[in-house]
Amino acid sequence: MLEELRIRDLGVITDATLPLGPGLSVVTGETGAGKTMVVTAVGLLLGARSDAGAVRSGAKSATAEAVLKLDAGHPAIARALDAGAEAEEFDGGAELILARRLGADGRSRAFLGGRAAPVGVLAEIGESLVVVHGQSDQIRLKSATAQREALDKFAGDCMAGPLSAYQELYSRWKASQAELDSLRSAARDRLREAESLEAALAEIDEVDPQPGEDELLKAEAVKLANVEELRIAASTAHQALIAEDFGETGDATTLVDSAKRTLEHVAEHDAELGSAAARLAEVGFLLNDIATELASYQAGLDSEGPERLADIEDRRAALAKLVRKYAPTIDEVLEWAEKARVRYDELQDDSSRIEALDAEVVRAEAELTRQSAAISKIRAKAAKDLSARVSAELKALAMADATLVINLEPSGQLGPHGADEITFLLQPHSGAPARPLGKGASGGELSRVMLAIEVVLAAVDPVPTFVFDEVDAGVGGRAAVEIGRRLAMLARHVQVLVVTHLPQVAAFADQHITVTKTSVRGADGGTATGFTSSDVRLLDGPERVRELARMLAGQEDSESAQAHAQELLDDAKLLPQRA
Repeated sequence: MLEELRIRDLGVITDATLPLGPGLSVVTGETGAGKTMVVTAVGLLLGARSDAGAVRSGAKSATAEAVLKLDAGHPAIARALDAGAEAEEFDGGAELILARRLGADGRSRAFLGGRAAPVGVLAEIGESLVVVHGQSDQIRLKSATAQREALDKFAGDCMAGPLSAYQELYSRWKASQAELDSLRSAARDRLREAESLEAALAEIDEVDPQPGEDELLKAEAVKLANVEELRIAASTAHQALIAEDFGETGDATTLVDSAKRTLEHVAEHDAELGSAAARLAEVGFLLNDIATELASYQAGLDSEGPERLADIEDRRAALAKLVRKYAPTIDEVLEWAEKARVRYDELQDDSSRIEALDAEVVRAEAELTRQSAAISKIRAKAAKDLSARVSAELKALAMADATLVINLEPSGQLGPHGADEITFLLQPHSGAPARPLGKGASGGELSRVMLAIEVVLAAVDPVPTFVFDEVDAGVGGRAAVEIGRRLAMLARHVQVLVVTHLPQVAAFADQHITVTKTSVRGADGGTATGFTSSDVRLLDGPERVRELARMLAGQEDSESAQAHAQELLDDAKLLPQRA
């Protein structure tokens, strides 16, 4: 909801704040007082093109600012936060500030939530929050997409289910089509890829590498390359441990055994020496174990001759070839091969996959055609109902011969929303050609057409705030009362702001705002060197009666005019407002 609108130095308005609320708010005032600046300010906040001529004479810049209160889940809040804006949170919602500054030099800047933002972002957010009716380039339902969405929402639940099922199937159909086209267009490339993978896997399978084999062979090759040095070292160590002719002192096991027996003879006299003897016994067992292992090691070296080393080097060369071609290590080669086999199997399955996808696409297209025909029937029925209801509203709005025509034509191809081309047209009178909305109608007529449409759509396709300008142009009497009543009907569902010169319309307002003009003469007593400014005020009960009296007869102090004004207010409360 638009909670407050602030305007400074725009047109003849020096500084004004419009306190707005839910329901219907009207803006009235004398001709030239600056009522249209309210609509201009809203347009600027919605990203309209700036005009330096709108800046008040003598001012450096003009500013329009709006305070919006929205539900916490409103998409405009998320979009504003994405743009870097700040939104003040409160219970169940958030407050967002939109601002636009227009310089006298023609430069314009936009602000969103206290941060500078591109004008395009301001327009994108404002589009979902406020709709202005009054000029042909401000029609909410101007695009074919908006008209189709409005018609589908008007159709209600009977459209929602079938359309959702259609769109789900349509997405699967398009995905299958895309995959099928990809498979067919890339068939030759996929065949070459399969042949390459087949050759690579054959080469790897022929070598049949084992996990970690390259590192094991490397270690064994180093061992065999130094076999003589290893044999001498093992033999020398073995003899030092157990050789009988090692020297005058004997081998290590003999010396340890001798030391142990010597200590054992005196162990009964000293426990400490007994402990040393026991430990020497353990050392003896350990030396014997090592000697046995060295003997076994020597025997193994003797069995591994040059032939084994040659076999190892050949095997390492075969593994090295795989590593150079496929991965840094044998383990990674094996991992690559595993993935390549999966991919190869996928490529081998192309023919059957193409056949299955082809059949799936044909089945889905046939089902989509059937579903789109059902959707078209629902739309045709809804279009007839919507056209009749809007046309009935137009008759009460001084457009008795006008008719809203909704054309449904087959598009010739399936789309994400069916196979219909939808166009909203206005037939001004019987026998006249129906023309697109916004063409062939005056600003006032167009505003009334859009009011009629919005009244009918309000319950199913609401926008938080509507602004109407010129909606009462060229009408009066009973038609003016009907316009006021329908604005009040629309305001049951949304916030409505109307600039009007008709007291019959203003009488229906929940908030009545007036714009008053003040002219200040120059020092020479003339108006050429002076200036004109306007003030904006929210009227209370008695002030509202005086304003309506002024609008009725130009005599706000006239008792009869005030009585008539009060009668208008009373009648507005009593008049039935059809749902």
